[in-house]
Amino acid sequence: MTMKQLSGLDATFLYLEKPEMPMHVGAMHLLELPAGYKGRYVDDLRRHFATRLPVAPVLRRRLWWMPLNLANPAWVDADPDLSLHIVEHKLSRAQTAGADARTLMESQVSKLHPQLLDRSRPLWLMHVIEGLPRSDRGLKQVGMYSQLHHAAVDGQAAVALANVLFDVTPEPRTIEVRPSHRVKTFKLGMVEMLRGALTTELAQVAKIVSDLPSTLSTVAGTAKNAIHSKALLGKGSGNVTLAPATPMNATVSAARAFASTSVPLPELKALARTHQATLNDMVLMLCASALRSYLLQHDQLPRKSLVAAVPISLREAGDTRADNQASMSLISLGTHLADPAKRLAHIRNASRAMKSTMGRMKSILPTDFPSIGVPWLMEAVVSLYGKAKVADRIPQVANLVISNVPGPQVPLYLAGARVLTNCPTSIVVHGLALNITVQSFDAGMDFGLMADGAALPDVKALALAVDTALDELRTLAPPAATDTASAQSVVPAKRPRASAKTAVRRSAPAAAKRAAKAVTPVRSVSRKRPPARESTPTRATRSR
Repeated sequence: MTMKQLSGLDATFLYLEKPEMPMHVGAMHLLELPAGYKGRYVDDLRRHFATRLPVAPVLRRRLWWMPLNLANPAWVDADPDLSLHIVEHKLSRAQTAGADARTLMESQVSKLHPQLLDRSRPLWLMHVIEGLPRSDRGLKQVGMYSQLHHAAVDGQAAVALANVLFDVTPEPRTIEVRPSHRVKTFKLGMVEMLRGALTTELAQVAKIVSDLPSTLSTVAGTAKNAIHSKALLGKGSGNVTLAPATPMNATVSAARAFASTSVPLPELKALARTHQATLNDMVLMLCASALRSYLLQHDQLPRKSLVAAVPISLREAGDTRADNQASMSLISLGTHLADPAKRLAHIRNASRAMKSTMGRMKSILPTDFPSIGVPWLMEAVVSLYGKAKVADRIPQVANLVISNVPGPQVPLYLAGARVLTNCPTSIVVHGLALNITVQSFDAGMDFGLMADGAALPDVKALALAVDTALDELRTLAPPAATDTASAQSVVPAKRPRASAKTAVRRSAPAAAKRAAKAVTPVRSVSRKRPPARESTPTRATRSR
């Protein structure tokens, strides 16, 4: 068997991990059990996972480290003990008194998330929470909090794994398992590991050298396009800019605070159509409006727009491999604009400018790179960055992470239980103490807000502000035709070929030429000066 070494991007999540920065992702689920259920759900879930393990290789592998941690580790086979990977927690009556199921689960996620996964085992855990109040239909509920290390999956890979584990009917489907003739590898010898690492290293260096000319050409073209887009958006509204100081831009602690909310998916899609925007634009708008409201209430709203770091998938269609294939882009959120209509127009423009820039870059962004010596360097830098509290001293390029992951838009079941919520949980790092991950599920958009417990202990108030932002969006009038034309002009279009009539004009006298120039409505719109930025004066934010 060929050694399966972790890619540079996958391994980065291992090197970034510290007690104050757990690097696992997952989701908070509320599950409704069938009427008359008498069993013990954790036992049913373990039996269910046992039937799906053969088709879920990401759950059947663990890390095997290189000698002296010289290069990236490799994946080897493992036989997971499901009694250790699917664990039960029972809440007492005192813990559940007067609280609803969602709030109880948010509290459990806040408590469990800081616990690091055991690297000697497959990098995943499922926590089953018993003792929750009954559902609105009077049926028994259990909660589940999943943890999967980011070194093993990104957002799209996690969705692919969910497609294996979950069913669309209460009765679990039968999975046909094809016999495998692959020889399992439970450990690697030192010679095999060093040979594999050197072979991979040489191949990566050769690829970098061969791709260098096209890479430089793409970067140059992208830079020109970014400058053009910024000129059209107006001064101070571009995506590539340093982010203002906020409570989110701090060195994180080991504590976590988690909150969630859900909004109706069909309504959000209808609002997107009404405002000539994408569904992702509407997600950014809800987050931007909620952040503006939250920071205003705390007298901490910067005069400058907040900037979101937004993950961009690099996956080809149909690629379901369990690894990381993503990069990061920046989008200005328009939080300095008090008028919600102007804020949404700002987000639409910024989003289109980002797509125009990233469209070229996606083909050259690497997910793998040479790794010999990298583990030592990265672990030392990350440790020093945290201990020296560098994030408290220097400006950041973004204020928070906002990720929108497309999910299944149908009802789902897990081991016979109906899934009521699927709120994603993600990671926060030094300098980015808030991560808002959103996933479409069934008829809703589920928001998961993971924050550093010291920087944003009241993250629940921010989640509630998302609901208020939706109410504001419902009352927003559709954009005028001129606004739509201006938004579409951000991404420059190719100039059409000259027609025969245009050729005649070019040969006409100067007066005829001036007359012809007077009827060019599309170009006059694109040259239109953007409206003046509207801001809300606040007290000065904390100094760097």
